[in-house]
Amino acid sequence: MAQITYDEVNLMLRLYDMRREPRLRQARSWFVEHFHPVTPDEMEKYPQGGEENTYIRMVMSYWEMVASIVNRGLINDELFFESNGEIWVVWDRMRSIVPAWRAAFKNPQLFSNIEETCRRLDSWREKRAPGSTAAMRQMMEQMRLQGKSA
Repeated sequence: MAQITYDEVNLMLRLYDMRREPRLRQARSWFVEHFHPVTPDEMEKYPQGGEENTYIRMVMSYWEMVASIVNRGLINDELFFESNGEIWVVWDRMRSIVPAWRAAFKNPQLFSNIEETCRRLDSWREKRAPGSTAAMRQMMEQMRLQGKSA
């Protein structure tokens, strides 16, 4: 296990404290419960300026910022991965629409920080619990289907 610095722990605690901000907490709750796009066309349900679009942007930009910090080594991967599975859920929800956004904005790096962090998270998790990523994806798909039937 890598040596963790007080600065890394303090940064983790600050990021956690930011997640507790009431508006971001509300956005995160909505995102996890209601945001299940499969195709980019489904984003039409969330027009620019609408509250749901704001929630989507808040959640994605928060986790992209956090992933940028992690990818730069400012927080040890293992320390981060042990207690931050939500980033994986966010990436799982957005991964099917990001390629279209990258093409539309002509920015192949759009949300690449989340993608890279979650790639490493998948590897880290699979070393410790083989099959857990597939099980999580299956659970997420069941949640999406339940959300559509409700």
